[in-house]
Amino acid sequence: MPLTPEQLAEIEAARQTPRQTLRAVSEGMEAHLYRAHPVLDHGFIRVIDYMGDDAAIVQAARVSYGAGTKHVQNDEGLIRYLMRHWHSTPFEMCEVKLHVKLPVFVARQWIRHRTANVNEYSARYSVLDREFYIPAPEQLAAQSVVNNQGRGEVLSGEEAARVLDLLKSDANRAYDHYEAMLSQDGQQGLARELARMNLPANIYTQWYWKVDLHNLFHFLRLRADPHAQYEIRVYAEAIAACVKDWVPLAYAAFEDYRMGGVTLSGKAIAVVKRMLTGETVTQETSGMSKGEWREFEGVWG
Repeated sequence: MPLTPEQLAEIEAARQTPRQTLRAVSEGMEAHLYRAHPVLDHGFIRVIDYMGDDAAIVQAARVSYGAGTKHVQNDEGLIRYLMRHWHSTPFEMCEVKLHVKLPVFVARQWIRHRTANVNEYSARYSVLDREFYIPAPEQLAAQSVVNNQGRGEVLSGEEAARVLDLLKSDANRAYDHYEAMLSQDGQQGLARELARMNLPANIYTQWYWKVDLHNLFHFLRLRADPHAQYEIRVYAEAIAACVKDWVPLAYAAFEDYRMGGVTLSGKAIAVVKRMLTGETVTQETSGMSKGEWREFEGVWG
């Protein structure tokens, strides 16, 4: 269960005690505030606080660029211009703080995004719960033969059952030993900061993660991509759903120019120009490597 009954009651109490404010408020984000959105088997994401909205992006841009934006007809057009031309600071005016519960191995991948403020649950001070991420059967896949960082065919039958049994038994055995080392029954017990080293990477941890919108969009562009690892992608997708309600104009521009767009190299643009004249271009005549050509063909479907 992602949240205890006590935590759920605390969330409902917070949501039933609104406070008057003069700051910018996003009605879409208010609907998400404090509520837990389940992710994986025991995880969740929660919006704890936020600052700014679409208007804050526009306000910052017009202060920065002044008369340079006078030809933009409306807020949506300005936001799309900023996104299209890779401006960053106006989007940094918006921030969000999230409470995330996630497996340790996902956290280690997530923490590579070093442009956020993070405070993690400390197993030096507290005892971690017996909660482990166990993949659903459809997520048990073999190693990809073409991508060293990806998955291949889904396991089935006896092999899938064997892997699931290993994951469950190893995780519980490690936690049993963790509890035994912490035990003070007849002895002092091992320090929590040492006992935690025996825990598996699929145990759940929690953290508060605060990030500005510009860097959050970068996170989502990488982690909500269909090629991203499933276990972090589902977190990115849950966050994206909140962001879409928070800053709908900015998110629409992000979807169009970042998630739905591509960046072409100089060689690729030259090939496109040749193709538009009716020329047949192959990898050998394109000036691209085989890998570049394969990615270029992927853009054109």
